[in-house]
Amino acid sequence: MSLKEIAKRAGVSPATASRALNDPDYRCRSEEIRTRIWEAARELHYVPNLAAKNLKTLRSEEQQRVFHLNILITRTDGARTDPFFDELLRALEGEFHRRFCILNNIWHETKFSDERKCREMNLRQEIDRLFSEAGDKNDGLLIIGKCASSVLSLLQKRSPSIVSINRNSTNYAVDEVLCDGEKIAFAATEHLIALGHTEIGYIGSCHHESRYRGFLDALARHSLEVDPGFIIETRQTEAEGFKAMQTLTESGVCPTALFCANDISAIGVLKYLSLMKKKAPAVAVISCDDIAEAEVIRPALTTFHLDKKEMARHAVYLLLDRIEGGHINVARIEVESRLIERESCFAP
Repeated sequence: MSLKEIAKRAGVSPATASRALNDPDYRCRSEEIRTRIWEAARELHYVPNLAAKNLKTLRSEEQQRVFHLNILITRTDGARTDPFFDELLRALEGEFHRRFCILNNIWHETKFSDERKCREMNLRQEIDRLFSEAGDKNDGLLIIGKCASSVLSLLQKRSPSIVSINRNSTNYAVDEVLCDGEKIAFAATEHLIALGHTEIGYIGSCHHESRYRGFLDALARHSLEVDPGFIIETRQTEAEGFKAMQTLTESGVCPTALFCANDISAIGVLKYLSLMKKKAPAVAVISCDDIAEAEVIRPALTTFHLDKKEMARHAVYLLLDRIEGGHINVARIEVESRLIERESCFAP
């Protein structure tokens, strides 16, 4: 299947299609164009030209096998997106093509991240429905986001080659690429404490969430009390970050600093503070992900950088190595984060 056919279906030039498919950093005029190109590539089962690749890498075509892979995203659905997962997915798509893989399906199943909801569902039926879509094109599965243990055990029966990309560990249930959310939250909260804050709030998921544990551990380490009124549980979207900051402001008692579990929630917080201006309190904000918007929002967001390209590269390497029998025992690769100091953090 040629790039010309993909370009025609997506309504773009072949050059634009080629750049979007082969360069994760390439920015189309709009995200909608990039989405059209990738959808056309998946529908047409596009694989990069093997002969051209082999000339560059000196590998024979006989040595190259094409794998059909699926992706399960448990943190977002079609209507509620998080740019972190969009950026990670873009990096994975580029890595798939670089490694001669076909992305067969992208499944969005937010309910699989909720242990309580999973106990009330017929999980076997739900998972059977997904894999009926994959048919016999199921060499491996990448899971992006937190996944309930009951779901993981059933997925392993349907797809023996699985890699999880997450900020919450699977406790060695499957191979995983981990950016340790607990460490990130601990370091972020300690950064606020070092600035002089003692009244610190949290916005994000709380149930079975490593970032919430890290936040609590940091407060305990410094003998700071947890104010229940400063803890707002959300589904980690921009709209809910905005609403959470509104709730804190209208309560009349607001923390001087906030750790938000992800950037998009923090951006919602900053937009509320900017909208209210003098009516809102001065609140320092820190989060994690380092999505593109974190740098352009005003004030620019202090956050922990998670290297999506490196996460994607390690995840695809682990998955293909597992498929080809390169390793047997469960493997974990931990990708370190780093603090990016910008304008949203300040002393109380």
